[in-house]
Amino acid sequence: MQLIVDHVTRYTYDQPVRGVVQSHRLSPASYEGQNVLEWQVEVSDGLVGGTFRDGAGDRIQCWSVQGPVSEITVRVRGIVETRDMAGVLRGHRELVRPEVYLCDTLPTRVDGALVTLSEAAEGIENPLDAAHALAAAVAEAIAYKPGVTTARTTAAEALGQGEGVCQDHAHALIAVARHRGMPARYVSGYLHATEDGVPHEAAHAWAEIWVPGLGWVGFDAANRCCPDARYIRLGSGMDAQDAAPIRGTTRGPGVESLDVTVAVLSAQQ
Repeated sequence: MQLIVDHVTRYTYDQPVRGVVQSHRLSPASYEGQNVLEWQVEVSDGLVGGTFRDGAGDRIQCWSVQGPVSEITVRVRGIVETRDMAGVLRGHRELVRPEVYLCDTLPTRVDGALVTLSEAAEGIENPLDAAHALAAAVAEAIAYKPGVTTARTTAAEALGQGEGVCQDHAHALIAVARHRGMPARYVSGYLHATEDGVPHEAAHAWAEIWVPGLGWVGFDAANRCCPDARYIRLGSGMDAQDAAPIRGTTRGPGVESLDVTVAVLSAQQ
């Protein structure tokens, strides 16, 4: 499948700021199952800085905008050819050992309810089957409902209220997998909006769990599936903040407002 991405992030400030510095994790890697045909990132009035590939295999690009500035637009456009690999990440170059992803972070820290939820994998010896059981348990425990959580909501909080979005499903799955001794990480990306009636967002997130013998395997608990040809993988991290596509700092007292629009279409459309 060929997927076309048009992703626009617009920052506006109630008064001009002196400048902005950002790091972008906005360029997907090519690997077995995902081939980047075209990709371009543009920043209005932006000065491109250094670029590097981190230990997880993600390309990080730095940008700066010199002020005074009241509005900044980051636009991503590209075409990616995808293939269904049943969620298995194969041929992706990275250096970080899986055991690094056993570490806790604040959004993925377990409480009593998450410990109980992790018992869905109790007695299951096959690691892949255990991962599927955990993903199914998270999907049952947290109903998909936009607008009820925020970017700062933790896995424990989302489970406590029983509702959330893809970020919350990913955090909860990471939390229970790590509690079971299974390395797990957060993945940001895109999801092609089909007409299957399943709720999802074009800008999407899911979890990957390390399965011995297979490597990293993706699980999208929000949509009760493993990533397939509808998905474009951007990057990964310990949690949502660590894997954020855009991170940055602003110099000046202006209050920032954010507007994001994302369209993911198939080439046939």
